[in-house]
Amino acid sequence: MKAFSFTVKSKSRSQLIDITSSVRQGIQDAGITDAVCVIYVPHTTAGITINECADPDVSADIIACLDRMVPWRADYRHREGNAAAHIKASLMGSSVNVAVSAGRLMLGTWQGIFFCEFDGPRTRNVNVYAMTGKGLPNA
Repeated sequence: MKAFSFTVKSKSRSQLIDITSSVRQGIQDAGITDAVCVIYVPHTTAGITINECADPDVSADIIACLDRMVPWRADYRHREGNAAAHIKASLMGSSVNVAVSAGRLMLGTWQGIFFCEFDGPRTRNVNVYAMTGKGLPNA
């Protein structure tokens, strides 16, 4: 297994940040050719998703929909004041899996990997674990 990490800096409370190029660069720098990569966000108020990266309105629509579903102010019990961020992070999830073949992320034409900030602005970590070796085709 190979691993690498990088940081992401958000600029607002809620933000989807396209991290596809950072993941690609890390894969290239680590010499990963054929693997399954787990891209993991080790934060309870941030998440990760794969979605369309060609139109920035998609990210804006996702944030707007999550804000309607999980408003910042509601009758939450969590006393820190960021319960909505925890709920949104749980809805998005903390990891995605992406295959790598011949050194390339096997994403669809319009797909990108997005770090989902829900309690920013902050500096966060993203960890990538590439599982290679026995049991994987062409490894």
